[in-house]
Amino acid sequence: MQRARGAGRIATKLRDGVSVIDTLYQDGCAKIRLPNTHGNALEAVLINTAGGLTGGDHLQWEARAASGGTMVLTTQACERIYRSTGAVAKIETRLEVGANGHLDWLPQETILFAASQLDRSIEIDLAPGASLTAVEAVLLGRDAMGEMATDAYLRDNWRIRRDGRLIHAEATLLDGEGNERDAISLLDGARAFATIVHIGPLAASLLDKVRALMPADGHIAASAMGERLVVRAMAGSGLVLRRMIVPVLAELTGAGRLPRLWHL
Repeated sequence: MQRARGAGRIATKLRDGVSVIDTLYQDGCAKIRLPNTHGNALEAVLINTAGGLTGGDHLQWEARAASGGTMVLTTQACERIYRSTGAVAKIETRLEVGANGHLDWLPQETILFAASQLDRSIEIDLAPGASLTAVEAVLLGRDAMGEMATDAYLRDNWRIRRDGRLIHAEATLLDGEGNERDAISLLDGARAFATIVHIGPLAASLLDKVRALMPADGHIAASAMGERLVVRAMAGSGLVLRRMIVPVLAELTGAGRLPRLWHL
């Protein structure tokens, strides 16, 4: 069977205090576009021209933000993971932020279809003084179709390092067991969930402001320790989830706003 393969790399440099493109590489189904913006940050849109991933497909993204600069990475649309006949789709992401730079990793949601299988890894290296705002949101099936995707498989690993020292690690595993979706200590029947991680010197001082943006009746919570602020949310639908996390992301983004593609 034909399999989708893609690799995209982008790096920035500073020119008169503005982040501009330094290097750009595209291969296979991975494409990168640079919309016009009116700020000092460079915004890049990651596109999978295969239209989604299925078993055996492999997608790789790499980005490097220059020291003292700001980069915003988002996706053109939700990434779709389709039914697999047995093999696992893979997405590997590696991000680097130079000293005193900032990176916003803001991909739109990943949709897991019924019987889909995804193995995803995110490696982020921060130089001294660098900061980060990153989000990953997952939808289990399509809201409009009433899908539940109870047999979808997901293995998701994050590793964030500061100057080579591990400062944040987490792993998520959904293997299609019903108790993962229904147990009150896990997803509690939710069909959408998200994790936001902000790394920066003001993380602890932002906690109260972030909590004030959260709906009182929503399944969303935030905590902070040292330079790390973590927000976790889950909801019954992707739309409800997005309405919960968008105000938080807008507050934490280094560019001062969300990409236009994030606005419904």
